Amino acid sequence: MAETQSQNRIHQALEKPGKLLSIYYTAGFPNLEDTVPILEELQAAGADMVEIGLPFSDPLADGPTIQESSTRALRNGMHTELLFEQLKDVRKTVDLPLILMGYFNPVLQYGVEAFCRKCKEVGIDGLILPDLPLEIYQRDYQHLMAPYGLSMVFLISPQTGEARIRQIDAASDSFIYMVSSASTTGVQDQFGQGQDAYFDRIHAMELKHPQVVGFGISDAQSFQKATRTAKGAIIGSAFIRLLEREGLGGIRNFIENIRP
Repeated sequence: MAETQSQNRIHQALEKPGKLLSIYYTAGFPNLEDTVPILEELQAAGADMVEIGLPFSDPLADGPTIQESSTRALRNGMHTELLFEQLKDVRKTVDLPLILMGYFNPVLQYGVEAFCRKCKEVGIDGLILPDLPLEIYQRDYQHLMAPYGLSMVFLISPQTGEARIRQIDAASDSFIYMVSSASTTGVQDQFGQGQDAYFDRIHAMELKHPQVVGFGISDAQSFQKATRTAKGAIIGSAFIRLLEREGLGGIRNFIENIRP
């Protein structure tokens, strides 16, 4: 079966030489209408992939920075339908792989198939729904999502056992989101020996799909350390702090400092 265009964008990014830099930010933050301008700035600055966060009122796994950005976005008036409206013409100016990341409840409230159909319409390439268990996805939702060509990205952590990791690898079709630690996002700002051992353990498993590391990457040093064995890394909280501090004007310098 031929791959869809949306799948190809993620795959092409993963197949490029060098390490992949993915950026996470919350839709509707710092201002309601910033969603697409941030994407355009990230593309111009040289980011490889972007995760757009769906703001949620009870973001349990997120650290204080992302929680606050979610609260601000909701206060600004962001909601799922508005995000899709903002993104309706995004493919006229942005070629980057785009992934929506958030909690499953807003997707369920919107209607799972309707949500996936809308993702395809606006050019979303993949989904990360950390609180949707693999088994539930496969049993109840995979048949609804599959026709829309969205890459489902699953998470592993230092606590994930080998059998489970191989199960996730088998279910994946692009990359595996490799959570660097058991802490919430934005709490840790450097890696220790525990993370090094974890990175080496996963690397030694020779999984079929590349890994992209998230949690704890904030600068060039942590990006290089996270990508020593992995294909790429994701920066979220540090980027949101930049937006809070400098707005969109600081994006290019931020990206260039991560990967000089």
